[in-house]
Amino acid sequence: MQDLKGKWALVTGASSGFGKDFAALLAERGANLVLAARRTEPMQALADELRTRHGVETVVEGIDLARPGVGAELKQRLDARGIAVDVLINNAGFGVYGPFLDQPLEKTLEMLQLNMLSLTELTHAFAGDMARRGGGHVLLVASIGGYQATPTYAAYSASKAYVLLFGEALHTELAPRGVTVSVLSPGITATGFLDASGQRPTPYQRLMMMQSRPVAQIGLAALFKGVPSVVPGLGNKLTILSNRLAPRSLQSKVAYQLMKN
Repeated sequence: MQDLKGKWALVTGASSGFGKDFAALLAERGANLVLAARRTEPMQALADELRTRHGVETVVEGIDLARPGVGAELKQRLDARGIAVDVLINNAGFGVYGPFLDQPLEKTLEMLQLNMLSLTELTHAFAGDMARRGGGHVLLVASIGGYQATPTYAAYSASKAYVLLFGEALHTELAPRGVTVSVLSPGITATGFLDASGQRPTPYQRLMMMQSRPVAQIGLAALFKGVPSVVPGLGNKLTILSNRLAPRSLQSKVAYQLMKN
């Protein structure tokens, strides 16, 4: 197990879901934590719990990550505290379910800002600092949706395809500068994602549902082993394998049937 005692980890989207599990797992390894999300109350409760249980330092940063400029802003806040981030967990993100033309464009653009642009800004700000210091770790949370076009999640899946390719490229690009970048691509997980997206779970999703903590463990294990990209769960791996063998037009049609309520 990677010893992170005395190091600082920044977890975005730390108020719920994967974010809480990433924070707890990092605290178990001795990492001090910066928790960043819009809702401060659940993060403060988590920070208090982890501080008491593991004796780590915790900082709560209430910030709306779904807007331009958040990378530089959050970096400035932590610089002012004298915190140098050694581990960045770029976890914040959400999906919007339904036919693209039926979705409010404003909500879709907010999602794209958070899932892609803010993630890019945060990675640039903190990985740049890591590279100057000669070491660090960055985990980007994508989705198996990033491996295929997904009707009813058209923009969401496209945003996660960006995260997947961006992270895999950075894995190679930043390795010579001592920065490890890995991408975690979960399938459907019990995180509250469906409630936030506005979808009722389908039979396929109920069958494939994984618990959040084991998925987060898989992501961190890949990160600290230097694995460029990981898909958790046998069912999700088989889904991606089948996509490689099937025509893209068929992939999209199958995904549409599996995702429909």
